[in-house]
Amino acid sequence: MRYISTRGGAAPQTFTDILLEGLAPDGGLYVPESYPQFDAAKLAAMRRMGYPELAFAILSKFADDMPPADLQSLINRSYTAAAFGSADIVPVKTLEPGLHILSLSNGPTLAFKDVAMQLLGRLMNHALKARGERATIVGATSGDTGAAAIEAFRGLDMVDVFIMYPHQRVSDVQRRQMTTIGDNNIHTIALEGTFDDCQAILKGCFNNHAFRDRLKLSGVNSINWARVVAQTVYYFTSAVTLGAPHRKVSFTVPTGNFGDILAGYIAGRMGLPVERLVIATNENDILERTLSSGVSEARSVTPTQSPSMDIQVSSNFERLLFDACGRDAAAVRALMASQQQSGRFEIPPSPLAKIRANFDAFRTGETGTGKEIARVYAETGALIDPHTAVAVHAARKVLAKAPHVPMIALGTAHAAKFGDAVEKATGVRAPLPPHLGDIDRKSTRLNSSHIPLS
Repeated sequence: MRYISTRGGAAPQTFTDILLEGLAPDGGLYVPESYPQFDAAKLAAMRRMGYPELAFAILSKFADDMPPADLQSLINRSYTAAAFGSADIVPVKTLEPGLHILSLSNGPTLAFKDVAMQLLGRLMNHALKARGERATIVGATSGDTGAAAIEAFRGLDMVDVFIMYPHQRVSDVQRRQMTTIGDNNIHTIALEGTFDDCQAILKGCFNNHAFRDRLKLSGVNSINWARVVAQTVYYFTSAVTLGAPHRKVSFTVPTGNFGDILAGYIAGRMGLPVERLVIATNENDILERTLSSGVSEARSVTPTQSPSMDIQVSSNFERLLFDACGRDAAAVRALMASQQQSGRFEIPPSPLAKIRANFDAFRTGETGTGKEIARVYAETGALIDPHTAVAVHAARKVLAKAPHVPMIALGTAHAAKFGDAVEKATGVRAPLPPHLGDIDRKSTRLNSSHIPLS
């Protein structure tokens, strides 16, 4: 398997190369030259597989330059009942008739990012040891990616980690998860600004080629293909649990940077029978506006109770555009140049029609998010976080129109990570699990208290 850039200016690379490189040198994102295919018989066989076995069946198609025994060992060590609370790793729970929650928040930092990041840390450390190299990991986070990356990479021999997050725009639990780690290879930086500002600095670091090469920079954001492809696994596990390949399923994903829902699209390209992919957004609704109008235009970021979606520049949308444009790198370059120059681009009619053939998008405001948290608790007794509430609200709209297709809403974070918002909506404080029960008593450590952008 070889990987190419969405902007066409990079030589084809192996999986291990792009794992360590992150952003392509031409500023584009790496994608595989083609998608491996799973027919109905292979999908049906997945029902009998545990999570590590199924993960290997999928990821070995993409990481074919790694010794299979090494890859299987890394997967087995990443996905354990001890780390995720059960052997299912990401169990599917029925919330109400036709609507199911894919529980992705059972990992060490209580967010879906753990599922990919636990593996990514081991993959990168293994590859660096094999090459006798060290790397500098840089990441931008709206809250969950940073905590998951720090947990996955802390104490590893071959990496130093620098994580940037927007000052006062993450939850208190997210902030403490990033700033109470004492390992010497972890460095956390708070920036005055938004996640988009952090992401712009991150891309600037990678696009300064001399700086990137001197420090051997590598990325853990979903610009790194390994992050995205690791997330495709739970689309397969949940779909076969509900009857695939013999019936289609739909997914609703709360998303800002588009990486998690892109994984669902990739799963569909690989043969998983996906009916609809529903983009669920909060008030920072650039993805909903883009699908509705065909114009992607960044606006100012509004702080919300679902901060992981407080984003106006969705980096992974470029990978979808590349496919929708018939893998025409020149067309993608033109669209991204327009975004760079003016903060907007207009999707041509044919690619827009292809995107709309697979995706829907719905926006949930702050009031609606709180009401959804309260409704779910009153009707089911379940406490859900604001991001999951945004997904459930959108999922119910689609399910009302197509009740015959099972809907899986991605539960992307634990309610306790956003305790203030959940308590405000329900009157109940979601307890942190025991391993994080003392986090509010730990001392914090920042390399800088905060750094202004100007």
